[in-house]
Amino acid sequence: MLQLSGQDASFVYLETPHTPMHIGSVGIYDPSTAPGGFVRFKDILSFIQSRLGGARSFRQRLVRVPFDLDHPYWIEDPEFDIEFHVRHIALPKPGDWRQLCIQVARLHARPMDLSKPLWEFTILEGLDNVEGLPPGCFALIAKVHHAAIDGMSGVEMSAALHDIDANMTPPAATDDWKPEHMPNVADLLTRSYFNSLLQPMRVVETIGRSLPGMAKLTASVTKGDVSLAGTKLAPKTRFNAKVSAHRVFDAAAFKLTDIRAIKDAVPGATVNDVILAIVGGGLRGYLEAKGELPKDTLTAMAPISVRGEGEKAALGNLVSAMVVGLGTHIADPFERLRFVHAEAANSKAMTGAVGARTLTDYSQLIPSGLAGLAARLYTRVGAANAHAPVFNCVVTNVPGSRIPLYFAGAKMVAMYGTGPVFDAMGLINTIYSYTDTIAISFTSDRKMMPDPELYAAALKSAFEALKAAAAAPQAAAVPAQSPTPAPKKVRASKQKELTA
Repeated sequence: MLQLSGQDASFVYLETPHTPMHIGSVGIYDPSTAPGGFVRFKDILSFIQSRLGGARSFRQRLVRVPFDLDHPYWIEDPEFDIEFHVRHIALPKPGDWRQLCIQVARLHARPMDLSKPLWEFTILEGLDNVEGLPPGCFALIAKVHHAAIDGMSGVEMSAALHDIDANMTPPAATDDWKPEHMPNVADLLTRSYFNSLLQPMRVVETIGRSLPGMAKLTASVTKGDVSLAGTKLAPKTRFNAKVSAHRVFDAAAFKLTDIRAIKDAVPGATVNDVILAIVGGGLRGYLEAKGELPKDTLTAMAPISVRGEGEKAALGNLVSAMVVGLGTHIADPFERLRFVHAEAANSKAMTGAVGARTLTDYSQLIPSGLAGLAARLYTRVGAANAHAPVFNCVVTNVPGSRIPLYFAGAKMVAMYGTGPVFDAMGLINTIYSYTDTIAISFTSDRKMMPDPELYAAALKSAFEALKAAAAAPQAAAVPAQSPTPAPKKVRASKQKELTA
């Protein structure tokens, strides 16, 4: 048995019928590369079965402590059945992009069975009329609970299912998996009792690790290396209220070469800065069309991986976060990129000063029963409607493969991401790079965003405007105007960004 961390357990406590806490992906595959030029569902089942040993998440299920007196545990599921987790459906004709998006949203809106291993795959056939894709493609719509994986460990799970050619070479390692017996209530309560005795020591240890970081942050602010000017609460938008049980999904894809060309127009800017500026432009265009654009900039929470080299295959979440202004109050696309670059640099410096890994440790200090009760009460009373949000949306970047991948012999031709939305945060933008493209896919609440195609179009317009502005001769000649003092030196080399 392996106990969940406080951060992983928080995703279990946040789960409600209206806020399922799973993340996922939408991979699209061309079966013409597979042996015989097609892939049958039973071939897919056999292929997945042969790869289950590549990731622990496949056959581990949750065991909750009575009354949530302590965080849950993972055990090897003694009742594992692969056919519960892999399903098969098809789109009606014509099988176009809009039908795909609607079906992805419907599947994503359904909560998972928390008494089973926390993943589901749906094979979706009938993609015969999607622009840019060969007819006959199928999609693998994956759902994995956020308690089990973050973006980086999700990549490890994906790696277990994909090959670098169509030959479907069997894994070299043998699968020595063994199921475990379900623990009894007395054992769980005994473990909870001893864990509670250790909690005061964990509090002292965490505070002790954080004090040097707080002192470093104070010194950085005093010297002007870090600015606290942008740390106020975010403006209220339609995305920062209580969510319903329904979801929408859509995406916009861009060439990586174009994104890098835009990045090079601002000294020191990153690909992540460009993506954030595109999201900012998309939100500005969408909210302006609704007559709801706030005067102050919207902000995004960007997860940062703190996963070390030896923790790549570890179960669960090892992430911290930073909050970045998106420049939605700036009409000029190039000035918006400059603003985002300065905001991101400042936020990285703040996170680096405190220590991203230390920030994740604070989640361990919240009593499990109180965390679950607070999450349920927050939803029940609709508290999200009564306060200003800490941030307006999430932008999370999942690094993908630079070379083509194959699933059951079928070549992956596109990849998109999905994510959870919850009260006070009704929009998540998932960035996924694959070969020579980078896609901004988004999940939102259907009542908050009844027209996802309008936001997708706004993202594309923001990209085109930024591309044109960056290509203008005067772009490189104008010095950067930092809306907030940029740090003199950002020491965050040990952090691996999932977004920035």
